Amino acid sequence: MDTSKIHSVKVLLDCGATRSFIDRDFIHDKKINTWNILYLILVFNVDGTPNKARQIFEVVDVVSRYNTHSV
Repeated sequence: MDTSKIHSVKVLLDCGATRSFIDRDFIHDKKINTWNILYLILVFNVDGTPNKARQIFEVVDVVSRYNTHSV
């Protein structure tokens, strides 16, 4: 949001997810700014095993739009 850049992408939304996630390679390719967070967020798979990403330590601010709906 800080750069006001627009990126058009096809995405798969998981309405049951507890958080929203974005691919690190996409962030770097599009040069989207991230911010470090004060606490790590551990990442687990649906079966309870640790995810290979292990933890989240950065966040981004984005506005998601579909037709006239924004989040």
